[in-house]
Amino acid sequence: MSEFNQQKFINSLSKIQGARISHISNPSTPNHLHIFSSLPSTNQTLWQLIDSGASPGTIVIATQQTAGRGQWGRNWISSIGGLYMSVAPNISISQTPQLTISTAWGIASSLQDYGVPVKIKWPNDLILENRKLGGILTETKIKKKKISQAVIGIGINWANLVPETGINLQSYYRNQSQPKISSLEKLAAIVFHGVDSAIQQLLESGIESILPGYTQLLINMGQEVLVENRLGKIVGVTNSGELKVKINPDSATSNTDSQILPSEIYLKPGTISLGYGAEVRS
Repeated sequence: MSEFNQQKFINSLSKIQGARISHISNPSTPNHLHIFSSLPSTNQTLWQLIDSGASPGTIVIATQQTAGRGQWGRNWISSIGGLYMSVAPNISISQTPQLTISTAWGIASSLQDYGVPVKIKWPNDLILENRKLGGILTETKIKKKKISQAVIGIGINWANLVPETGINLQSYYRNQSQPKISSLEKLAAIVFHGVDSAIQQLLESGIESILPGYTQLLINMGQEVLVENRLGKIVGVTNSGELKVKINPDSATSNTDSQILPSEIYLKPGTISLGYGAEVRS
């Protein structure tokens, strides 16, 4: 696997964004862009840079992570040949899940513009052909009920080894003679553009302008889940990133509490697993 070419990334991003000014940063500024062949974690490295005085807009990119993390503290397999990127946007909002949802929508939409039919699994997984192409890990520091600092970590499978439940873009492109994404650097530029565009829209128009596009890409819409011993159906996502589940009134089991439960329940990220036979975690 060849080293990540910084100038190729900058040139690709310039072509994608044209005259549009990046909301996050100007990646061609040397102190904003940090490239590594291998890191324990791009998020961890970016937090260290921020603690050392790095400004919002700083970007860290690696082609391998030795201690990558996924959502809920899970290990994220980050073998060589993938895209592992962390960005530090200059943002002031109160809801961390809004940042995750916006970023997932932005990246998926940007990849779709280049012919990759990416979908989203709530809240932060990128899905291609029913397998995991990538994921997003948002970490924030809160001050006076507002995000004072944020780091958005993105992992996308490019040419790296993946588990059976995963897919990389190289295998997806195996039968295509002229794929629109021809290099890891171009993939990085497309992903960065997606994050940048999403954050700009979130700040200018609010999460309400993003949710319709997000739910349109959501593979979980209409999925049945078990909530407090009752069957429900996923019908959407709230402005604060919670999953909307409409409860079937005729689905109560013998173990259901006799009290009247609401017909629609909102589930926070991390309280439900949306694999096969999804159930609320205790």
